[in-house]
Amino acid sequence: MCAAARMHPDEPDIDAALVRRLLSAQFPQWVGLPVRPVTSTGTDNAMFRLGPDLAVRLPKVGWAAEGVGREQFWLPRLAPQVPQPIPAPIALGRPAAGYPWGWSVVRWLDGVNPAVGALAAPTQLARDLAGFITALRAVDPAGGPSAARGVPLASRDGATRAALGRLAGTIDTEAATEVWDKALRLPDYAGPPTWMHGDLSPGNLLVTGTGRLGAVIDFGLMGVGDPTVDLIAAWTLLPASARPAFRTALGADDAMWSRARAWALSIALIVIPYYRHTNPPLAANARHVVREVLADRSA
Repeated sequence: MCAAARMHPDEPDIDAALVRRLLSAQFPQWVGLPVRPVTSTGTDNAMFRLGPDLAVRLPKVGWAAEGVGREQFWLPRLAPQVPQPIPAPIALGRPAAGYPWGWSVVRWLDGVNPAVGALAAPTQLARDLAGFITALRAVDPAGGPSAARGVPLASRDGATRAALGRLAGTIDTEAATEVWDKALRLPDYAGPPTWMHGDLSPGNLLVTGTGRLGAVIDFGLMGVGDPTVDLIAAWTLLPASARPAFRTALGADDAMWSRARAWALSIALIVIPYYRHTNPPLAANARHVVREVLADRSA
């Protein structure tokens, strides 16, 4: 999908010409570097390659703009404490040239997004993901920002049921409602708040040529809270055969595993009607998640 594709009401026009204007006014040392849009299924930020080593990241929507300062402050502090590379902010841009929000220049990270259903080494990737999550959870949470998704499942009940209503006739809403209702009866997370990424979907992961986890990107939803949502990768990315290794490495008990499955379901249900026309690849992955969750619900 083109980086400039519009997916939100009132989304500003973002293209390479805008990036060049912003750079010219604020970071003239990079004006001579080529600017190329990055193909992505990302919904919150437009990404442009800047020369061989840098990238420009511009929020597409107000809720993503809130994460720019958070990433600028926290990513350099988290980077030494996790096993895979994460984005390194180089500069913070100001609103200008008709663009309304702050934006970032970051180091470019090599790799490709993992292809769901065609992973080269799914069990190893599961262990790599678990290692990243475990390291992130071990970071001292003191002073960390609250994570938007580090909250009880019940906080998503209204949005999830509204999405179910819009999906009648397109998915098995009866089975999905059953999974959701059952999950809401589970005990809430009772452990200490920890650091979490918040959106470990395929589009936010980069893998190497051998299928290992090479980098983790897009930390706009990071923060401190209930870390359950970081287990959604079990259904958004991993095949059923690799889930036991992921779960074992994370030590997830039955309640956490079921809550994580419900998180994956809720996110997917909300994504499908919102993005089905503006981001078909993302909506397709969300439908895949629904199928995986429903197939896995008795596990």
